[in-house]
Amino acid sequence: MARFIAFDYGSRRIGIAVTDSGALIASPECTCSPQECAEVLARLVQAEPCAGFVVGQPGLISGEHTHSTDDIAAFAGDLRKRHPEIPVHFVDEDHTSVEASMAMVTGGMRKSKRREKGRIDRIAAAIILQRFLDERG
Repeated sequence: MARFIAFDYGSRRIGIAVTDSGALIASPECTCSPQECAEVLARLVQAEPCAGFVVGQPGLISGEHTHSTDDIAAFAGDLRKRHPEIPVHFVDEDHTSVEASMAMVTGGMRKSKRREKGRIDRIAAAIILQRFLDERG
């Protein structure tokens, strides 16, 4: 089987999560800047077959247009351009940062670790990816 790769897109940082090769479990992978993303993505796609990309998009369910909607659409377009053979899926990302923050607290993570830049972004990407997996059934 092939895995899925998910993105929590931000103008400063992009959180990335991946599934296992059976596409059952989502795990945080890394955080990178938008400028580094193409290189990180190329490494991930070369490492294992990829069944699809999953991009978090705020307001997807409500149809709301947010300040980041256009940037996320451009990011997804870049994914399609670089890897036309890999489908791009969108998942509503509303409240994933709050969920990620709560998960770190309930998981017993120290405050100093929770403050680390990028940690919340990759955990949010894992939540986005898990939502996608749950929707697939």
